[in-house]
Amino acid sequence: MMRVRPAIMADLDRLVDLASGASKGLTTLPANRGILETRIADSIIAFESDVDGPGGESYFMVLEDTENGKVAGTCAIYAGVGLSKAFYNYKILKITQYSHELNVTSTSHLLNLANDYQGATEVGTLYLDPAYRKNGNGQLLARSRYLLMGCFASRFSDIVMAEMRGWQDKDGKSPLWEALGSHFFQLPFPDADYISGVGNNQFIADLMPKFPIYIELLPKAAQDVIGKTHDETRPALNLLKKEGFRFSNAVDVFDGGPCVDVRLEDIRTIRHSRLATVRNLVDRNTSMRRHLACTIALKGFQSSWLHMHPINRDTVDLDRNEAEKLGISVGDQIRYVAD
Repeated sequence: MMRVRPAIMADLDRLVDLASGASKGLTTLPANRGILETRIADSIIAFESDVDGPGGESYFMVLEDTENGKVAGTCAIYAGVGLSKAFYNYKILKITQYSHELNVTSTSHLLNLANDYQGATEVGTLYLDPAYRKNGNGQLLARSRYLLMGCFASRFSDIVMAEMRGWQDKDGKSPLWEALGSHFFQLPFPDADYISGVGNNQFIADLMPKFPIYIELLPKAAQDVIGKTHDETRPALNLLKKEGFRFSNAVDVFDGGPCVDVRLEDIRTIRHSRLATVRNLVDRNTSMRRHLACTIALKGFQSSWLHMHPINRDTVDLDRNEAEKLGISVGDQIRYVAD
């Protein structure tokens, strides 16, 4: 059985191994023991803290195979970005000019450095071991974040966003970086991307141009990748789109990857989920269907696919074996949503 739960220090060795196998472009999951240890420690504090609104909390969770204890994936929620450190992106602006003398209309597009997402909640750090990319595990990882937000909405912003990895060629080169960022930073693209990914982004404000950049003046190869997602990231983007996320006309300052966002209340998993009380734990039968479900205790949060039979809007029967593995008993409340 697969379950999503908060990361604990006992996961550290497994997380280092998992991160070592991840793509180098996943900068929020570095194969750095010290950084991962800090991420776990910060998450433990977040899950234990009593807060009445989104701050700098980060909720770091893992996908665990309960049969062998293996950590097979990660996901995270960053409650409020851009609060202590700016969260930069390029906003794409459109300007239209008209010359009466020539009777010519000219439309241009600009990249404008912005910090529009200050205070927004970000979902990210989604990674799944290739061996586990089956049986709905990717959905379980991604959508568990929304169940958590649905249960504890006051801890998160009204706006939820995600910054997607931008397109790179087979050699890992970013056309936008080559055309733009490389002229202002004396760093290779992977190094700049890594430094920003682990939260040190003041150098962006220090060195990036402060004035808007005309997209039409960039090389065609760079123009073509603005707002284009990396091939490996496309499945994650598709999951976000199914939840209601839409392109926000903002892109990553380094590789041009798209930023997508949605109102928290409009996220499909949250909108369609409901609270219910467990009436009985029974052996699985033909009336039961698979649902995504979670416990509603913050510190002991767990989510998984559970087979259940909804009795009415407020009551369900659960598969006994699955419920017991999550420590769910008769009389407990859960939040669930259809597969």
